[in-house]
Amino acid sequence: MIAIDVEEENKEIVRKYRQLLRRAKPFLKEGDSRLIRKAFNTSMEAHHGMRRKSGEPYIFHPLAVAKICVDEIGLGTTSIVAALLHDVVEDTEWTIQDIERDFGKKISRIIDGLTKISGVFEHGSSQQAENFRKMLLTLSEDVRVILVKLADRLHNMRTLDSMPVNKQYKIASETIFLYAPLAHRLGLYAIKSEMEDLYLRYTENEVYAEIVKKVDITRDVRNRFIKSFIRPLQKELNEHGFEYVIKGRPKSIYSIWNKMKKQNIPVEEVYDLFAIRIIVDTSLENEKAMCWLVYSIVTDYYKPNPDRLRDWISTPKANGYESLHTTVMAKNGQWVEVQIRSKRMDEIAEKGYAAHWKYKDNVNNSESGLEQWIGKVRDMLEQNDSSALEFVDDFRGNLFNEEVFVFTPKGDLKTLPHGATALDFAFDIHTEIGARCIGAKVNQKLVPINYTLKNGDQVEILTSGKQKPNEDWLRFVVSSKAKAKIKDELKEGKKFIAEEGKEIALRKLKQLKIEPNNETFDRLRAYFNVNTQFDLFFKVGQGIIDTKDLKGFKDFKPATPIKNRPATNISDAKSFEKEIVKLKSNDILLIGEDMDVVDYKLSKCCNPIPGDNVFGYVTVNEGIKVHRTTCPNAPELLSNHGHRVVKAKWASQHAASFLSGLKIIGTDRVGLINDVTSIISDELKVNMRSMSIDTDSGIFEGEIMLYVNDTRHLDLLITKLEKVEGVVKVSRFDYNE
Repeated sequence: MIAIDVEEENKEIVRKYRQLLRRAKPFLKEGDSRLIRKAFNTSMEAHHGMRRKSGEPYIFHPLAVAKICVDEIGLGTTSIVAALLHDVVEDTEWTIQDIERDFGKKISRIIDGLTKISGVFEHGSSQQAENFRKMLLTLSEDVRVILVKLADRLHNMRTLDSMPVNKQYKIASETIFLYAPLAHRLGLYAIKSEMEDLYLRYTENEVYAEIVKKVDITRDVRNRFIKSFIRPLQKELNEHGFEYVIKGRPKSIYSIWNKMKKQNIPVEEVYDLFAIRIIVDTSLENEKAMCWLVYSIVTDYYKPNPDRLRDWISTPKANGYESLHTTVMAKNGQWVEVQIRSKRMDEIAEKGYAAHWKYKDNVNNSESGLEQWIGKVRDMLEQNDSSALEFVDDFRGNLFNEEVFVFTPKGDLKTLPHGATALDFAFDIHTEIGARCIGAKVNQKLVPINYTLKNGDQVEILTSGKQKPNEDWLRFVVSSKAKAKIKDELKEGKKFIAEEGKEIALRKLKQLKIEPNNETFDRLRAYFNVNTQFDLFFKVGQGIIDTKDLKGFKDFKPATPIKNRPATNISDAKSFEKEIVKLKSNDILLIGEDMDVVDYKLSKCCNPIPGDNVFGYVTVNEGIKVHRTTCPNAPELLSNHGHRVVKAKWASQHAASFLSGLKIIGTDRVGLINDVTSIISDELKVNMRSMSIDTDSGIFEGEIMLYVNDTRHLDLLITKLEKVEGVVKVSRFDYNE
């Protein structure tokens, strides 16, 4: 037991509180200090005696969240108070009514948006998705609820070390799935990048450490290069009398990793590890001209890549981001990204939404992209009849997309998600126009409703009173508004069929003497493999599920993950771990030599093999499925169904063989295939299942499916194959069986 020095802890609490007040002092109005003090005292009292998993007093967390709100997001008193109180209702005896009584309606509404929903959720739903939707309901009234939540999430990610591994996976995956894209959408680039880097640190620790190490090794060389690159630019900018700052900004670890994955290259081959940023201090009316003047100075010295010019000054991104980006060739033949922006633009790029409001009155635009986006979120929330999981899926689709800029026939600019079609444009104008859309004229040419819009297109929508939305439309629209409206129209027809289906199902269950309760309907869903009760009744109403099929259900029992035990109702990680504890004292699900204890399936989406980092996922009707932590489906599973995730690790070397895929790239020569196959079959005694080879203009590309024991076995094979003459690269690839 660690001895706790209470006096020292109290001094540290006071120090952190004073530091917060010092940081907030420049913008505090009369009475603000008293309000912050009151919130701090309330939080201290409510969390008295509580500690975080790390052992430190709980109050450290709200203080840290409040400091992030001030320092890193640029928020004011209301947000500081909300940050100090954000966990009070969720974790203590305090109620929303208590907060409203002491701090007013505005604060209590933000706290309510930040407080998780408690209670039991039906199968097919997700507590995490419901909580996310609840928080967004408040976003449409007060954006600060999201900003405080992002500060809260950032501090949780910074202090994730003290959490158990399965919680680390869950929190990190939820962050990459929802919160990092949300930070990006609100223009909080620094927070988005840190969240992404921390995600990588906890899910791919070895890869993260290797990239950090290699970036550190090249730091001195990089700094020398940056100095020589900017020297002539500084001279020229000084001669023109510019007030400016030049920064060399290294790429985030996550974006380097992304590039390595996409291009299948090692870290040494990621050429643009950094960007140069030139920030000009100038008046609002001169900003645009000054940025283009700096651009002409840069391109006088270094040749630009014409395909890599990005002008977000003339047309800012929807999240308010303004900057001029170009990629130029340095004297040593290296490509360098140069970002040019004003001081105001830089503050908006760093602080996002809060900085946007600071400059709002000075910028002559009727409604910013951010306000338009929040308006769209409000629209999404108004049709609140889709399931929370569907809602999160639609919302997330909107977060990731870049924009496409198009014009109405009258020349009004419309911003839509990248990949938007003529039908998305129609719904953006008005629901009725979308629902009756039969085609469009783009730049005076007739196009179908699924035509993908390009920047600068001028679009006129054609409608017909006879047109009606159909299921097919959902395949090609990308905007949340269009998806939600089409689903609304389709649901009206579906509701009637589902009601009829429910009547039929209830009559049949009565006949079979089966109690029609939630448990029965959950088992029915599992048996017929449908997601929701609505889908179940709809299929019965349509006749896809026949009344005869309901007879076969009577004897159905879901697979249970525990061998040699009576069937138990295992629906989530907690009930699973209780069962495991009855069988063995260690709560880690050991996969390998303990196969007589736990039944599991290896998921087909990522095909884990021993040595991979893995987690277990409790499915509705297939027992436990094991996924790699890098599985493409992992962030979504862990974000929406974190309560079903169990810790899993390989116990030891396993005698069985596991199917894996290798990609080999090289220069073609006579005998190459023979050399490759002899290493696989003769030297390492590995069985191959299949091999496909393609050669083109002297380049050899092959994909081999083979059986290996574990990751060490696979690594040894990769090392041996890379030594074969002509082989340039060998890598493992994900496949679906």
